Amino acid sequence: MTLANEQLDFTVAIPTYNGGDRITQVLDSLKWQLIPKDLRWEIIVVDNNSTDNTVEVIKDYQKDWPILKYALETEQGAAYARRKAVRLAKSPLIGFLDDDTIPAMTWVNEAHRFLKNHPQAGVIGSRIRGRFDGATPASFERIAPFLALTDRGDSPRIYAPEKKVLPPGAGMVVRREAWSSHLSKKLVLGGRTQKSMLTGEDLEAVLHIQQAGWEIWYNPAMCLEHQIPAHRLTRPYLISLMRGIGLSRHRTRMLSVSPLKRPQMVILYALNDIRKIIWSVLKHGKQAWTDTVTASEITLYIYSIVSPFFFLSKTFKKPQQ
Repeated sequence: MTLANEQLDFTVAIPTYNGGDRITQVLDSLKWQLIPKDLRWEIIVVDNNSTDNTVEVIKDYQKDWPILKYALETEQGAAYARRKAVRLAKSPLIGFLDDDTIPAMTWVNEAHRFLKNHPQAGVIGSRIRGRFDGATPASFERIAPFLALTDRGDSPRIYAPEKKVLPPGAGMVVRREAWSSHLSKKLVLGGRTQKSMLTGEDLEAVLHIQQAGWEIWYNPAMCLEHQIPAHRLTRPYLISLMRGIGLSRHRTRMLSVSPLKRPQMVILYALNDIRKIIWSVLKHGKQAWTDTVTASEITLYIYSIVSPFFFLSKTFKKPQQ
């Protein structure tokens, strides 16, 4: 049995909101992990105010699985749930799974081994493929990365800062030292909730770590399957998703820009987004508005332009009495 203050080697953290029907597949996959005998690990499920049977599901698994822990985070949003997991983790390495991302049998071991062999790596991302419950729209591959689907080839590669591409939060493994030392205590992007599709909390976190000098890597040996239900492939959901991503972009874009250059970069980003909208309309004609993927892309560009004004309005918004 693990002692209360015992240090472990690896923590798997799973934020969940009403994931009682989804998380069982994730936990079953973790039960089948091929773990070396000398690797001590734990699993923490962080319940983000679920109203379904999530608590009962976790309690049932805990009966014969002592490494599984349960925690409640009342502040809504994936960023807050991840922060809670980091505070509770008893290991220097923390791997984040969503409640709908199913790890391969070697995911934990491959993540632990990679970070041990790359001491300058603060974050590593997984190879994530989709498990679709419905048909994908035509040309879906153009927007697949926005649903946390990531396949950057068969070889590990570093995410270079100048490329402005980073791994999604699902399947992200972090070094606790990097996370705790360089993330601002006040989170600007909390993550999607029932009331908001505003996202980007994972990029905000990784950008802070990258700017502090840590390396960010892609490791194809860490394989996941992302369960994507049919409703997440529909036009209304994808448009809403892109709206939320677009609105968050001012925050994630400006984190890597010095304060003096930000006014200039806001204009340049807006001009580039306008160029992309015009190109999409010229290229696709009427289908720019009827094709699901193209309309989703245009929505992203439009709300990326709106994003600076959105954050400005939040700055001057008077608190409710």
